[in-house]
Amino acid sequence: MVTVAKSTDYESGLQTAQIKITNNPLRSSVVIVAHPDDETLWSGGLILSNPDTDWFITAVCRGNDPDRSPKFLKAVDRYRATGAIADLDDEPEQDPLPGELVQRSILGLVPNMPYERIITHAPWGEYTRHRRHEEVSQAVIELWNRGTISANEVWLYAYNDSDGEDLPRAVEGAHHHYPLPQSIWQEKYRIITEIYGFLPESWEARVTPQIEAFWRFTSSDSLLIWQQEYGSQY
Repeated sequence: MVTVAKSTDYESGLQTAQIKITNNPLRSSVVIVAHPDDETLWSGGLILSNPDTDWFITAVCRGNDPDRSPKFLKAVDRYRATGAIADLDDEPEQDPLPGELVQRSILGLVPNMPYERIITHAPWGEYTRHRRHEEVSQAVIELWNRGTISANEVWLYAYNDSDGEDLPRAVEGAHHHYPLPQSIWQEKYRIITEIYGFLPESWEARVTPQIEAFWRFTSSDSLLIWQQEYGSQY
């Protein structure tokens, strides 16, 4: 099942100029995540801070979930974005999914067009551990390496939880490390607690990062070298 959300206009009054991503403005970006709420937890501040970007936001799990799927579409609408959600298995057992299945699901969601950048999970996810985050990351990287999805850059979420000892936090040494303006973070937190409905004491609400971080790559070779060198820590 694939569900598509289309954006509506709104006036937000948020501070949006504080995050300088590159010397060139973001024009079109696709966010590819495992679950509804991942787009907000790990990159909601980036999305909110670049309202002129043509955002396409996808999640590969929970498309048939009567609770999470409508909330995802509502969040996509809040971002003035377009989006789609699929329904890959997300049972607690987290049985491995074939890489080809994850890739086909992503290709069924993402419009076939060139993008300025793809934003997705790191190969080891953001915390210890969720197999679907890792599978989505690997699928996106392989699709980009082959040129099946065309983008000038790939940005990977840069968070860790010290092997489960802490809540996930932004990696200070990442290529991009953004403390969010308070108004941006408050709106991001509102999406988590009001649109997604997580209680203030929930893991999601407590995690909601006030600093966002990303690894950035402009070539397959640089990403491969980084995976070999940096990934050894994980």
